[in-house]
Amino acid sequence: MSQLPSKQVVVSEGQITIEAGLLAPKLGLSAERLKDKMTKGLVTSIAETGVGEDVGRTRLTFFYRAKIWRVVVKPDGTLEEDPLRLPEPRAAKDRPSLLDLVADL
Repeated sequence: MSQLPSKQVVVSEGQITIEAGLLAPKLGLSAERLKDKMTKGLVTSIAETGVGEDVGRTRLTFFYRAKIWRVVVKPDGTLEEDPLRLPEPRAAKDRPSLLDLVADL
C-alpha cells in the first residue's frame, strides 16, 4: 500500500470527505467531470468499517465504468492506497466455446 497526502482528506464526526482533485484522476476524470458524474449517480462508492484488528480503519472503494480505486483511511486520517487484486484470467482452453455450449442443447 502506498501513502497518499492526507491534506486532501477530512475525517469529521464519522464522515470522510476526499477532495475531488485527489479522486478524479484515479478514475480518469477531471474534478469537474467527477462532480457531474457523481451527481448523475455514475460514480459510486462503498465504505467498509474495520472490525477486530482493523478497528478505526475505513476502506473506501470508488467505481466509475471499468475503473476502480480503493483506499484505506487509517485512524490518524492518513491514507494508503489499497490496490485491488483481480483474479488471474483463466486460459481460453479452460472455457467452453459457444459451439460447446450449443452442442449440449
